[in-house]
Amino acid sequence: MILKLGIPKGSLQETSLQLLRRAGYDVIVNPRSYFPVIDDEEIDCMLIRAQEMARYVDDGVLDCGLTGKDWILENQARVIEVADLIYAKQTFGKVRWVLAVPEKSPFQHVQDLEGKVIATELVRVTERYLAEKGVKAKVEFSWGATEVKPPVLADAIVEVTETGSSLRANGLRIIETVLESNTKFIANPASWNDAWKREKMEGLLLLLQGAIDAASKVGLMLNVRREDLERVLEVLPALKRPTISNLSDPDWVAVNTIIDEKTVRQIIPRLKAANAQGIVEYPLNKIVL
Repeated sequence: MILKLGIPKGSLQETSLQLLRRAGYDVIVNPRSYFPVIDDEEIDCMLIRAQEMARYVDDGVLDCGLTGKDWILENQARVIEVADLIYAKQTFGKVRWVLAVPEKSPFQHVQDLEGKVIATELVRVTERYLAEKGVKAKVEFSWGATEVKPPVLADAIVEVTETGSSLRANGLRIIETVLESNTKFIANPASWNDAWKREKMEGLLLLLQGAIDAASKVGLMLNVRREDLERVLEVLPALKRPTISNLSDPDWVAVNTIIDEKTVRQIIPRLKAANAQGIVEYPLNKIVL
């Protein structure tokens, strides 16, 4: 049997491919083909725009795929949201679809856009959001470069952002958040109910989640005298308890642990001050808890 996997083409493509590689899959993309080659004979891959992924999974063209919660809602797709995979184009986090207006415009709230024009790629979600707020405005589909449309081609936009830097660079300010979204692993209901395909998807998902969990962490190994061990352990945060191993010298032990990468620069000097020696930092591909 074959599992048909959809990989998002576009802004999420490179991040998704890197994630698959860290999960242990060798994926090769031919720039002239929409069918990447993966080193698993039981998986066929296809590059599909994230905007369309949920529809093709819903239709059964694909068994499963990676796409955003935003596009599941936009397409009103009947898919199983198997798991959250919290990663985006630039960061391992969530994105926001925000309502933004020109910096110098008088608009402060969504209610100020009554009767105005809003440009966005996320039309249906925006229309439902406006209806919930009791605001009647014209929502126009934007084919791209949405940030440049206000104030000439639209009064406001609904656009996706991770940091807000692109909006600020185009002289726009955010007035409300329409939707918070993140990448999802989705499955076709019939495929999910197939025992073989479900097991294959669960194995793939386990490795993908392990790769995400490892992305912001590193491993630390060090040696320490037994008499200094408690001082060292007080310095070390850990997923659980650090692993402590005996060395050939009975007065010394080896300590192995996993910590957040952003804390390493603070922790290593403190470990050295606690008499740790032979401190080694190493990268991680996956953490499976």
